[in-house]
Amino acid sequence: MPLPAPLSVDLSGIRLDPLLGLARQLYQALRERILDGRLASGTRLPASRELAGLLGISRNTVTRALDQLYAEGYVEGRVGAGTYVAELATVVRAPPAAAAAVPSSAALQRLAAHHLNPPLEGAPRAFRVGVPAFDLFPFETWARLSARFWRKSSAARLGYGDPAGDAQLRELIAAYLRNSRGLHCDPAQILVTCGAQQAISLCAQLLIEPGDRVAVENPGYRAAGHALAVAGAQLVGIPVDGEGLDTAALERAGRCRLAYVTPSHQYPTGVTLSLARRLELLNWAERHDGWIIEDDYDGEYRYSGTPLAPLAALDRQGRVLYVGTFGKIAFPALRLGYLVLPPALVEAFAQRRALDIRHSEIGSQAVMAAFIAAGHFQRHIRRMRGAARSRRDALLAGWPQPIPGCAPPPAVEAGLHLCVRVDSLARERQLITSAAAVGVELNGLSDYWLADSAVPADRRAGLVLGFAAVPEARIDEALRALRKAWGV
Repeated sequence: MPLPAPLSVDLSGIRLDPLLGLARQLYQALRERILDGRLASGTRLPASRELAGLLGISRNTVTRALDQLYAEGYVEGRVGAGTYVAELATVVRAPPAAAAAVPSSAALQRLAAHHLNPPLEGAPRAFRVGVPAFDLFPFETWARLSARFWRKSSAARLGYGDPAGDAQLRELIAAYLRNSRGLHCDPAQILVTCGAQQAISLCAQLLIEPGDRVAVENPGYRAAGHALAVAGAQLVGIPVDGEGLDTAALERAGRCRLAYVTPSHQYPTGVTLSLARRLELLNWAERHDGWIIEDDYDGEYRYSGTPLAPLAALDRQGRVLYVGTFGKIAFPALRLGYLVLPPALVEAFAQRRALDIRHSEIGSQAVMAAFIAAGHFQRHIRRMRGAARSRRDALLAGWPQPIPGCAPPPAVEAGLHLCVRVDSLARERQLITSAAAVGVELNGLSDYWLADSAVPADRRAGLVLGFAAVPEARIDEALRALRKAWGV
């Protein structure tokens, strides 16, 4: 209710909601008026009984609010004279919105140009990119392992932990990489991170100086490019063809401090870096004293033969930093990934990570360790690979053909998404808009290119579709909707 104002103090506009804490609301209202100058230093406040009457609340409520203001130094008592607003050195006045100061620095300017878009809301739908079949995750098993850990957690694991990660989990990751990926590494080389993005960001923070030129695939994973650019890198787009990153173009690009690549399943085109190109890339790093960030974000998903050995498995010079994640096998919200580092970099990376986050939360690390040790992880990988293959097949079998201005979908031997070329940017936008109108998500290939790319706009056009997010029945439903929306 609006209040009549006392003669000496204007309390108009204070409204107290009886369903919320009245003392807290009154404290906040008076504090705000003191800070913005409406209650000036030296102003005498009404007595608690008078204030209670004006507000229609109990005197005890007023007393509690004033006691908090006393404790924080906003008001002071004068013997026999009442309660006064304290003499504050400065008064914080909120400037008008148009006049508000905007901090400026080179780092903030880089961030304004290079940041992640807000995540898509709601449950996954066809054909969301970057989402595995986490509808198949064994949550009951995970919950049982989690409950077991917290029931029997050791006090030694509840304090500050190793910034490099839980020792048992690092040992199990090393064993998994050795047995499944052919990557031999010591557990001491592994740094547990909050997902692949933090791993990439750490590489950017520690390997790049502002102004360094950094090679990235073009088109490529823009979130990695953003992390590198915010660290001060000058991004140099390197074209991608049917064999992956064009290493000859990388040589022509001149001196680069670092190259970021997705060799197992290039993001977003889906091609695999050939063995010849892998060896050329390693030679490039050795000759130019450069680093390679290998992002193996979905390397477990290969549908013919076994997963390819990572680029890091071929590295003999300690030039490759290998990024792995559990997000594409478990679920993205887990935020659990890892870096395999050359031995000389391990301590520095752990020290840098400690400054940001101290260490990863112990619960998810311990439960993942138990999940791997009991064999659940490998069984889940097999199940996820089979489900992704089946969902890929459903998409390819039901994809409408022909679609005017759109190439046929490619053969898909790996990963969780595919890329379909489109003959113009206008046609790409038309197809995406029509799909969105019927509730189907499609990404434009044009969004994955660097803004200053010399490639003509129409040659950047295409559709990027994730096929693992939803079951086959919903894929079929989405394809029917697309046929209707596109008139094919």
